[in-house]
Amino acid sequence: MEPLTETRDIVIRREGRAGHITLNRPRRLNALTWDMCLAIERALAAWREDEDVELVMIDGAGERAFSAGGDLAEMYRTGRAGDYDYGRRFWRDEYRMNATIAEYPKPVVAFLHGFVMGGGVGVGCHGRHRIVGATSRVAMPECAIGLVPDVGGSLLLATAPGRSGEFLGVTGWRMRGEDALFAGFADHYIPEERWDALKAALAGTGDVAAIEAAAERAPESRLAALQEEIWQLFEGGDIHAIAAALESGESALAAEARRLMAGNAPLSMGCTVEIIHRVRAVPTIRYALTQEFRFTFRSMEKGDFLEGIRARIIDKDNEPRWRHDGIAALSREEVTAMLAPLGKDELEWEDQP
Repeated sequence: MEPLTETRDIVIRREGRAGHITLNRPRRLNALTWDMCLAIERALAAWREDEDVELVMIDGAGERAFSAGGDLAEMYRTGRAGDYDYGRRFWRDEYRMNATIAEYPKPVVAFLHGFVMGGGVGVGCHGRHRIVGATSRVAMPECAIGLVPDVGGSLLLATAPGRSGEFLGVTGWRMRGEDALFAGFADHYIPEERWDALKAALAGTGDVAAIEAAAERAPESRLAALQEEIWQLFEGGDIHAIAAALESGESALAAEARRLMAGNAPLSMGCTVEIIHRVRAVPTIRYALTQEFRFTFRSMEKGDFLEGIRARIIDKDNEPRWRHDGIAALSREEVTAMLAPLGKDELEWEDQP
């Protein structure tokens, strides 16, 4: 084993023919910090030109999560003080890292155990070989904290079958491993007791054929079984049409969706649907991240992000006071304004920093 970076929060090393990144904050469910994002970016840059590294493996420490999202406490502290630049710089660097993974010329293999949410999706679900198992729970629950599904998640949602993307994006519904396979967030279902042996084989040979050899058929997907009804409820052109379809729906799924959406920020849900529709027309990682950044750039000053973090993470009263009293109070113009081009502040792509 050749260590490259080892800190309290992340372990990066070379093992045989593989570069190996382990998110190492198990008590925080491996929530991503800014420094972790930068470390991943540096490692991928180094391994890109290293002929001895044939693939990259990414996993998470502990039993509970690959990564349950980003570490938002510092964003909240600085944002409450009127400093929006910290969060904006964090998102810029994180999104560039997400694009690096998606566009990486070597195979990236992610082992997605436990919770895989938000920022964890950005690290784990853009590589070529995304492995899930029985404990995997994959979701994009950002609307509950006043954000939109970001870190390139809008691309995954836009390219999911039918209207699964709208359903998953505005409800934050948790997918099991088999659902993630159906939705395009994962590629292989492998029993987790085989993962250590698979990692050893990948490091020893650098040959991703070992992944297919270890995979097995996944259980039946509930998300797949719900496709016809999801289409009927979520085919509307905007969040207002979707809300109207759900309000008149009498099925268990309609009731479940209404319950999940009831606590979410209306502005976030409206922008989520709009972003998914835009990215469906231009399904590239950079276009998706650009649309997402327009929202996140404005989210502290003009959106509900700070209030969402207060209610869900800081005070934990779960009683957010959103800017809009329900979806009916949200206008089309407000959605358009949140997603308008940023001019000189637009997310830039002059290759990596």
